[in-house]
Amino acid sequence: MNITIVGTGYVGLVTGTTLAELGNAVYCVDIDAEKVARMKQGHVPIYEPGLEEMFLRNIQAQRLFFTTDLKEALEKSEVIYLALPTPPGEDGSADLSYVLSVANQIGDWIGEYKVIVNKSTVPVGTADLVRKTISEKTDIPFDVVSNPEFLREGFAVEDSMNPARVIVGSESERAQEMMAKIYQPFTNIGIPIIFMDEKSSELTKYAANSFLAAKITFMNEIANYCEKVGADVDKVRLGMGSDDRIGHRFLFPGIGYGGSCFPKDVKALIRSGKQEGFDFQILEATEKVNQKQKTILVDEIENYFGGELKGKKIALWGLAFKANTDDIREASSIDNIKLLLEKGALITAYDSIAEENVRKILGDKINYAQEMYAALEDADCLLIATEWSEFKNPNFDMMAKAMKNKAIFDGRNMFALEQVEHTGFYYKSIGRKTLQ
Repeated sequence: MNITIVGTGYVGLVTGTTLAELGNAVYCVDIDAEKVARMKQGHVPIYEPGLEEMFLRNIQAQRLFFTTDLKEALEKSEVIYLALPTPPGEDGSADLSYVLSVANQIGDWIGEYKVIVNKSTVPVGTADLVRKTISEKTDIPFDVVSNPEFLREGFAVEDSMNPARVIVGSESERAQEMMAKIYQPFTNIGIPIIFMDEKSSELTKYAANSFLAAKITFMNEIANYCEKVGADVDKVRLGMGSDDRIGHRFLFPGIGYGGSCFPKDVKALIRSGKQEGFDFQILEATEKVNQKQKTILVDEIENYFGGELKGKKIALWGLAFKANTDDIREASSIDNIKLLLEKGALITAYDSIAEENVRKILGDKINYAQEMYAALEDADCLLIATEWSEFKNPNFDMMAKAMKNKAIFDGRNMFALEQVEHTGFYYKSIGRKTLQ
């Protein structure tokens, strides 16, 4: 099939590349001419393991194309995916201006039946809004479908090529048949397509992400309580996870969740509820607890140094909101950096993947190291904010020689207590005993 993807951000680019890999001709549209030119030359604008290889393979196979011309791409394609930003407004609600702007343009230019697919995460009722917007401009028949993505950053290629399920919200048989045709390579290997109405599909994405955010936050609360009573969160986590009603995933405590999805989707669902006179009390608590959890170790660092951080040199390992991505949106590292700087600390950070994105917002307010041990030179302590694999088995002797003071504050529980126990380091993690 011929497919157009409008928007080449994280979701749009991964979706477009995946659909090309499935044998379709895919036209990716973006208003950023410079970005489009770079993609045509084979430059992948985001970091995602495995994406570049698939991206280049499909450009070479002439299945993946890039353009700034929406009208031309619209004319060539049977199905139009909208993978546009829906950033949170000041009140937390999703901003649909990008989606509705493109819907207006489609209404102006549509010349024959098309299926318009909302791939962006959008509030309940957005399919109706898109349908109304296009209908006001044309009498040409079309259908609007909700097809939310469930991609984990860092595992997006794996998730896109081997999804647990495909959710399609549409009550149109014609649209369902076209979507079934697109995803037939998945159904052929037993991956289910779940058809439902558009509103249920839209809510499914918000409900799934908000549930996972709440699960993470609940585990962080349990971890904090473990420290009060002398329990070990690692053991509690294993005990809980062995119950197949709960499962092991998303039970790892740390310094809060971040990224482009969970914070935005929780806020949006809370706001959508309020618009209907409904309070998501669990989600309001989740958001509040998560925000506090992000900087919970700053108090620990401050207490360790007797309440004074001015002039203290703090090494920071990890800037991305999670490993295997360069995404720093809502990253706990940024919250910690800003708070530590307010308290007068000096920071040297290391993250080989996310550094460039942090420089764009923080500039020279902090120092940047090109290697993990270099960040430790003369440091008074180390704060770990991202669970990159390279941090899992460090040379503690090298660390001790580089640092002025042997203290580690681990926001991702990177090390087993046994790893650190005889190294002489002060070691504070989340939900476990502190090694003195």
